[in-house]
Amino acid sequence: MAAAKGAAGGKRACCLVSEILEEAGLDRAMARRLRRQVLEGVILMCRWQLERMEENEPAPRKGPPRAQKVAVE
Repeated sequence: MAAAKGAAGGKRACCLVSEILEEAGLDRAMARRLRRQVLEGVILMCRWQLERMEENEPAPRKGPPRAQKVAVE
């Protein structure tokens, strides 16, 4: 257990991080709200990218594909 203690007063690293976050005004509820907001932003960005991809796709052809003329050397 001694290896898990930090140099600052014998506290563990997880406790120090919690204290730093608390002093910065970031409690557990605020962290959850921020995490949710970031994830919703990522989802929105992905939806936007998918819409852009769909706009740039050529219209699907009807019927079988046509043969293309290819130059042979």
